[in-house]
Amino acid sequence: MHVQIGPEAVALERLQVVYPLSNHFARSQRTPLRRTHRRKNLFMSTKKNSIDMLHGPLPGKIILFAIPLALSSILQQLFNSADAIVAGRFIGSTALAAIGGVSPVITLLIGLFVGLSIGANVAIAIHIGHKELDRVHGAVQTTAIVTLVSSVALTAVGVFATEPILDAIDIPADARAEATGYLQAYFAGIVFFLVYNFGSAVLRAKGDTRRPLYALAVAVALNIVLNVVAVTVFDGGVVGIAVATDVSNAAAAGIIVWMLLHEEEAFRLDVQHLFVDADTLRTILYIGVPSGLQSVVFSLSNVAIQAAINGFGTAATAGSAAAMNYEYYTYFFVSAFSQAAVTFIGQNFAAGKLKRCDTVFRFCMGAAVVCAVVLSVLFVAAGNLALGAFTTDATAVAFGFVRLWHVELLECMPASYEVTAGALRGMGWSVLPTVVVVVGSCVLRIIYVFALFGAFGTFDALMNIYPVTWGITGATMLGLYVFARRRAYAQVAARKGVKLA
Repeated sequence: MHVQIGPEAVALERLQVVYPLSNHFARSQRTPLRRTHRRKNLFMSTKKNSIDMLHGPLPGKIILFAIPLALSSILQQLFNSADAIVAGRFIGSTALAAIGGVSPVITLLIGLFVGLSIGANVAIAIHIGHKELDRVHGAVQTTAIVTLVSSVALTAVGVFATEPILDAIDIPADARAEATGYLQAYFAGIVFFLVYNFGSAVLRAKGDTRRPLYALAVAVALNIVLNVVAVTVFDGGVVGIAVATDVSNAAAAGIIVWMLLHEEEAFRLDVQHLFVDADTLRTILYIGVPSGLQSVVFSLSNVAIQAAINGFGTAATAGSAAAMNYEYYTYFFVSAFSQAAVTFIGQNFAAGKLKRCDTVFRFCMGAAVVCAVVLSVLFVAAGNLALGAFTTDATAVAFGFVRLWHVELLECMPASYEVTAGALRGMGWSVLPTVVVVVGSCVLRIIYVFALFGAFGTFDALMNIYPVTWGITGATMLGLYVFARRRAYAQVAARKGVKLA
């Protein structure tokens, strides 16, 4: 059977190895970057906050990049965990079910826009690899405009489509009112979440993953305090929890914007002269839309699964939500090394350093698997303590244990396609990895829910959907990587006039 690969191959050739680098910036128009001298503090840019991805040993640099990124994701998830813990402990299981029940919906709606931030990250990384610092400046301003437009769109969808969304996921009736209030209040402040994520993507492109971590740490501490105050002092319920999260996200966003306003010139945000660089925008969309769609379809299948979970009652929804938090914590290390693969391979592939690309892929894959295995075993072994942090309902804890054993214990499996997809995107192959994930993580799961799950009807059988589809998706993605790597490397070698070893 003939496999259509034309669009990807043409894209690699047309986009000058990976991405569109237009020549409408004449060298005569390029002005040297001015050196500025400022007193440094924790949040200001220094050379220590950047990583040279093109030279020197890679493992230490990848770890230095990935671990702060994983910790940032964990802190981001702590927003949700703090919401869930305060709701479950101070309000009750119904409030926990309301927040946990809409969590997949939130992930689905923000997925596309977070994908665009990945596109911005890759675009800037490639400009760095080509030493096109003037293009970096344009990419930063373009990213700011994309952030603003995305915020308006996501706020409108999240606030005004709440009722149809809750109808679609069959939220338990006793949690419906609280879920509605939480979802609407959460999306009313989603602009701050997006500003933080897009701003962090700009900093990550040059290897700076530590300062976004500092900003998020401040916001998480603030969120925990505000959550407790909102519930215990003001009796704000789940709406008060959502507002506290919005305020905390605003703090993180404010710090990130301040960082970008004080960056070295190429990376500096210039709010008085924002403009759209058409080529950079195309790059952001070319990489970001497929990445976002991958996240969306992944979340779409989770919404279908969540609807099935909700059918087992409030206790199942609460227990599953509690266990899911630990899956996120484990997955974030896999995702961090996937993002490291995107950025490191993006720069090195653009520079034609193919052996370094292979080293990056192997190390990121191994590190992701090891981290996931260690964390999975720890969380399952500490199951009573882990689940008890969210709820004291014995039935909910029992459902949570089922999820820990069937899903969390095998959380290393997503590395097979997450890191591989990251490597492919770093080489400019963004569409086909998305297709693989759409089929493996969406189509197959929906088929499983509606065709196979009904034959068994147990919660255990429903949880088996994850390892089954992870295995199929991972095997397919690895096969695609072998094929795509050969094609992409051959094109680079042909341009350089060398033979591949």
